[in-house]
Amino acid sequence: MTTNEEVRLIATARKGDGRAFASLVSENQQAVRGFLRRFTGVWSDADDLAQEAFVIAWSRLERFEGRSSFRSWVCGIGYRLARDARRAENRAMMRDTDWATEAHDAGDAAPIEDRIALARAMAALPDDQRAAVALCLGEGFSHGDAADILKLPLGTVKSHVTRGRERLLKALETKDE
Repeated sequence: MTTNEEVRLIATARKGDGRAFASLVSENQQAVRGFLRRFTGVWSDADDLAQEAFVIAWSRLERFEGRSSFRSWVCGIGYRLARDARRAENRAMMRDTDWATEAHDAGDAAPIEDRIALARAMAALPDDQRAAVALCLGEGFSHGDAADILKLPLGTVKSHVTRGRERLLKALETKDE
């Protein structure tokens, strides 16, 4: 495809002509998919990312300034998508690893029946109370931090934690230790 032909197709596509954009996709999709396949190493992910890159290109076609070829522009979009996906995957793997390490370090001593009973008891708490208990007792936030997060007065958070804890202990039939 010549530069003049590409410019003409882009101008026509900007006016809403889907066939013109389809021609641009047809002309460039192999190069974009090939680049993303090599970059990601996973063909199915690369194909999905290429498709998403072309969807974004269609929605942002007015922003294309023509300083590079259309192919380069779409490859850039695909690269940013792939990079962001890789970062998200790495963060998720780190969270999973941290969680597994914490569970292993803690010995995960609670039997499954107790964990199920706790989950049910938590689900029975009112939303604000459950959130306060989860933040303060489950995640170790201070009452003040929980009040900031939940946008509730400090005294309300303290009472939610106290009442929620009492309800959990009662539901689990456990003595306060």
